[in-house]
Order: sequence, then structure tokens, then C-alpha cells
Amino acid sequence: MNDSKKPNRAKGGVARAKSLTQARRSEIAKLAATIRHKSNKALIATHKGNFNKELGLDVECYVLNDDEKTAVISQRGMGRVLGLKGGGGSAVPRFASRASMAPYIGPELLKKIQNPLIFQDGSPGPKVGFSEPYHGFDSSILSSLCSAILDANSAGVKIPPDVVKQAGIILGASSKAGIKGLVYALSGYDATRQEIIENFKLFVKEEARQYEKEFPEALYLEWYRIYNLPKPARNRPWKFMHLTRSQVYRPLARSNGRLQELLVETRGELTQKRLHQFLSEVGVKALRQHLGQLLGIAQLSDDQQSYERNFQKVFGEQPSLPFDD
Repeated sequence: MNDSKKPNRAKGGVARAKSLTQARRSEIAKLAATIRHKSNKALIATHKGNFNKELGLDVECYVLNDDEKTAVISQRGMGRVLGLKGGGGSAVPRFASRASMAPYIGPELLKKIQNPLIFQDGSPGPKVGFSEPYHGFDSSILSSLCSAILDANSAGVKIPPDVVKQAGIILGASSKAGIKGLVYALSGYDATRQEIIENFKLFVKEEARQYEKEFPEALYLEWYRIYNLPKPARNRPWKFMHLTRSQVYRPLARSNGRLQELLVETRGELTQKRLHQFLSEVGVKALRQHLGQLLGIAQLSDDQQSYERNFQKVFGEQPSLPFDD
């Protein structure tokens, strides 16, 4: 490309932009914003709480929609919790950036403080759409910052006494996990159920790998035939995962109503420990017997319709389990 043509091209672009109507420029800007929004995974607060009722501090906290369900304290609120005076949302970054705090804050923590999480408030409550972006810190930063404040104070760094006192109270009251749990509680987010489901999914994956050698190759060959699936050179079709869940795990979960009994015993808490207990009671023997039955049904069925009809006759309706999500 001839560089001499670049200025003319730039002038042409400016001229075209000036020729656009205000409505057209607004339309282009909205389209660009939509594209940017779709190209990035927006962080949204699904739950919102406040320290005021329980701790007497008007500090907002949130739980985000990311995989970690990050517990967040608002940027302005973090400064209030620590007792930093003035500066609003900039109080914490300004304090952490002090040269005297550098040896105790460290570059990694400082980077997190200088780059707060940006999210929108999508929590239930009276609002129209999403608000302007909010800024906040992962709750774990609070503990790390309190430790840095106490270390710096012990080394003779001049820090307001109220801030040192507050840092000691916060650090003594809870660990990082404790602060996260506090934010969860104040925001009304029930982590227990989600943790149970995630543990169960992990458990199922582990058990699936453990039991995979128990699955007869003949059953897989029948599934290829019945569901008219091509046989890949490596691994197995995605369909087999769904068949294993619906035709193996679900029927086993019904075994003599034992899973239901375990749930009643634990007041409905489907914990990983209880599931291990359940499967140890059902045992590999029951798994082998079930797979033998399933293979027999498959071998006697001509097609998918007859196979699923025969499966229904033998095993009936199957319960929904957490890994169905």
C-alpha cells in the first residue's frame, strides 16, 4: 500500500462520518456496543446484599455469575470497611499505591486492586434493565489487604490507628473463606445446593471412569445399531453419555428405593458422601446385573422404538438426578 494515500483515506472517512445523520450515527454506535458486549462475557451480579443490618456498615456486596460464583465487595464499600477516609471509590487504590505500602502489598495484590472487577447489577429488585457498570473487589482481597496493613504497621509504617484497628478486627474475625461465606449469606446466595450439584457431577465423572471397564463391548455395539450411529475412529459418540445416564445411572438410583431412603435419612441432602455410600451398597454386582439386563433388551429389539419401549416396560419412569443438568 502506498503510504501517501493514507491521509486521503483518513480524510474520506472523516467526511463520510460528518455526512451521517445523528440517527444513523446513534444506530452505528449501538450496533458497535452490542458487538462488544457479545464478544465479552459480561459479569453480572445475581445476588446483592449489604453489611448494614448485621454489621452496621453501609457496604454493598454481590455474588457474580462466573463459574467461581465470586463474592464481591463494592470498591467504595471496601474503603468503608477498612475505615479509609475520603476519596470514595478511589480510597483503596490510592492507599495501596503509597510507596511506603509497596513492600507489604506486593505487585500481584496491587495489580488486582488497581484493576477492580467491573460488573452489572442483575440481582432481583426494582430496577429497569441493567444499571451503569459497578466496580468491586473479590472478597479475598480484603483479607490480603488487612494482612499487609498489619505487617506494615508492625514495621513502623505510619497508618491511621483506626485503619490498623479495623484491619485487625476483620482479619481476626474471619479467613478468606469466612469473608466469602459472609458475602454469600448477606447476599442471599445458597452455595450449599450448588456445591452439592457440582460435587455430584464430579463424582459421577469419577465413577463413570471407574465403571467403564465393566460395560460390555456388546452393549455399545447394540447401541450403534439401534440408534444408527456411525462408529468413530476414537472415543465414543456423545449420545452414549446420555444413554449411560438415562439407562444405567437412573435405574441404579432407584434400586429398591435405597436412594430415596438415604435422602430421607439426611433430610434431602444429596451429598457426595451419601452417594458413595449408596453406590457401595448397590455395588458392582448390581451394576453388572443391570448391564446384563440392558444388553438382553437391546439384543431382542429391532430398532430404537422397540428398544425404548422394552426398556420402559422393564424399568419404568426414571427419576431426575442432579447430573441431568
